[in-house]
Amino acid sequence: MVVGGAVAALILVSIIALVFVNPSGAKAGDTVAVFYTGTLDDGTQFDSNIGRDPLVFVIGQGRVIQGMEEAVIGMTPGSTKTVTVPVEKAYGPYRNDLVHVMDRSLLPSDIDLVPGNYYQIRRSDGAVANIKVVNVTESTVTLDENHELVDKDLMFTITLSEISR
Repeated sequence: MVVGGAVAALILVSIIALVFVNPSGAKAGDTVAVFYTGTLDDGTQFDSNIGRDPLVFVIGQGRVIQGMEEAVIGMTPGSTKTVTVPVEKAYGPYRNDLVHVMDRSLLPSDIDLVPGNYYQIRRSDGAVANIKVVNVTESTVTLDENHELVDKDLMFTITLSEISR
């Protein structure tokens, strides 16, 4: 009887440890708060929220790039990992269909369009898009809707701050 009781006590302690000491990691449907730093292959930092508010999102809703969502799955609060997110799970490959040549007269004349600069526009569906001016002539403007990090593998160091279920 003593051996059986000891085994039962050991099982109970193991269950308590799993529930309270080693909680399950983040999974689809969880709301997570993360701190991150994003860099390119050459080490150039393109973004970070360290020292600011955490990035909060629901895993699986597609509000952040796929590679970020996948990276936090299984993480527990306080854990940190570094991942490489390939092009396909970041902003994708360059798309020629997102480059448009427009008649200059269709755009407000008071905007000084400078090639290489990014501008925000509101689409007809109400969504806000960042566009890059590629070329400007007297009669046309070439705009590129590709994300500035398109065609790039991205590295992230991610710290999971919080999970809400």
